[in-house]
Amino acid sequence: MNQKNDAMTSTANREIVISRVINAPRELVFKAWTDPQQVAKWWGPKGFTNTIHEMDVKPGGIWRFVMHGPDGVDYNNKIVFIEIVPPARLVYSHGGDDERESEQFHVTVSFDKQGSKTALTMRSLFPSVEKCEQIKQFAIEGGNSSLDCLEEYLATM
Repeated sequence: MNQKNDAMTSTANREIVISRVINAPRELVFKAWTDPQQVAKWWGPKGFTNTIHEMDVKPGGIWRFVMHGPDGVDYNNKIVFIEIVPPARLVYSHGGDDERESEQFHVTVSFDKQGSKTALTMRSLFPSVEKCEQIKQFAIEGGNSSLDCLEEYLATM
């Protein structure tokens, strides 16, 4: 096996990948993902709402927000943007607001033009197999539900 395949194999069991073709141009999808006013309207699984405290979309910029669950539980979140390539890619570290390293994971979101649509791929890489397995079911269900919310929001534009 070559080095590239070894590297892919070593992360595959720590990674969650969610893909979707969205019926909107990638510039619009990217803007919906990076504009705090738009993000507040769709981010998170169905039934969740958000309070965005800050969102500075630039390398090293911070996005601090609270997701309010339908059960009344609040989830503090902090994202640190690593790479921004409009309108093609976002890379960020996502964790709780308490800075616990074990809670952090890296996300790469790719926005690929597909005619007048956008092929969106969200790759979440966790620090360990155990952490990935622990969150996998919620992350897949929540990620797909979030993309449903994004599609519904974009359909109103």
